[in-house]
Amino acid sequence: MTTLTIVEITILVTLALIGLTIYLCFFTVAQENYAVINSFGKYRRIMGAGFNFKNPFTEKIFKRISIQNQSMEIEFTATTSDQANVDFKALVLYAVADASEATLKKVAFKFASDAHFTQTLIRSIEASVRAFVASKKQNEVLGIRHEIAEAVSGYLKTPLQEWGYKLIDLQLNDILFDEAIMRSMAQVVSSENLKLAAYHEGEAILIKAQKQAEAEKNAIILRAEGNAQSDALMAHSLKESYIKLKEVGLDLSYLAMNQWIEGMKDMAAHGNGNVIFMDGSTEGMERTYRQMESLNHLKS
Repeated sequence: MTTLTIVEITILVTLALIGLTIYLCFFTVAQENYAVINSFGKYRRIMGAGFNFKNPFTEKIFKRISIQNQSMEIEFTATTSDQANVDFKALVLYAVADASEATLKKVAFKFASDAHFTQTLIRSIEASVRAFVASKKQNEVLGIRHEIAEAVSGYLKTPLQEWGYKLIDLQLNDILFDEAIMRSMAQVVSSENLKLAAYHEGEAILIKAQKQAEAEKNAIILRAEGNAQSDALMAHSLKESYIKLKEVGLDLSYLAMNQWIEGMKDMAAHGNGNVIFMDGSTEGMERTYRQMESLNHLKS
């Protein structure tokens, strides 16, 4: 067995140290990421994506920062002004504001760790939602989901800028009340729906009655107009018959008798069995004719 000499051991150690040094000098940064370099505990520079070099003896990677979008879900409870507990489940989408050196320095040094930043963000969202909901009643909360999100986003805009971040989106996915409150709200909605249905039904009945009354009124007017026109035509016909008979020198009782017979036939056909008394004398017929002729003059 051969043993290594001191010189050989020294050479091997030296080569190992050189390899380790070379390994520590070079590092890579992933796409959409940045590395913050410190030297003796003080900020030195920022390295972008790709293959990079640093002094392994004086420089170290303090923090790697991703500028990609990040998300988290949070759950918490708030209380309305009428003392109803509301459970919220929210989705928060955020990211580093930009890739400038000033912004990346804020992200690297404002908080001791990412966990501290996450905790601060969660507590800020919870506090702003609770403050907003505390001014609303339980029956208002469900209808102002977007207003709550907008109010919280506006509240967080300034502090997030100071920390080097931006809020991309805040979604309030679930808003739940206690079971007893949900039941009571469902009963209120059901009662409101019944009231609305009854109102519409009453409106429909009223409209139907109005339309029916209008139709009956129009029918009466049409019948009256038709009867008036019929009377006028009859009177005009009698008048012409009277003039023609008078011109040829015939007895006018012939006209009266003819109209009397026609009237009797019509009464028999449409009288429904009722008894009708008519004056069939020549004087009575002439009197009827004169009355109808007077009616014709009034209509004209």
